[in-house]
Amino acid sequence: MSRIYESMFIIAPDVPDERKGELVNKVVNTIKERVEGELEESLGEKGLEVWGMKKFAYKIGDFTEGYYVIVYFRCDGQKIQELEYFYRITPEIIRWQTFRRFDLEKKEKKAKLKQQEEIIEEKVE
Repeated sequence: MSRIYESMFIIAPDVPDERKGELVNKVVNTIKERVEGELEESLGEKGLEVWGMKKFAYKIGDFTEGYYVIVYFRCDGQKIQELEYFYRITPEIIRWQTFRRFDLEKKEKKAKLKQQEEIIEEKVE
């Protein structure tokens, strides 16, 4: 069953800008190919939110800031470990978190129910 997920990852600040773009593309490709997911383009720009450089609340390794990116996507929950594995083996990505967006799923479900009710009302009239 397809669920909505949000994955935030932080790229080390010493990574050159062109490499940051490559890493974002690699994450997107990993989601599409290995995870067999699709970007949720209704959220963010094409399913992505790039926050850019932000200061940390505390030091992570030798870094006091990092380059933040958020990806919204749909996939089967059984495939999330493929994305987590990619993050683990990519040294330029220093932190990440992926979680299911129950709130977005609930909102979507309500919208579908409302749409179905409207269709039923039109047929009755």
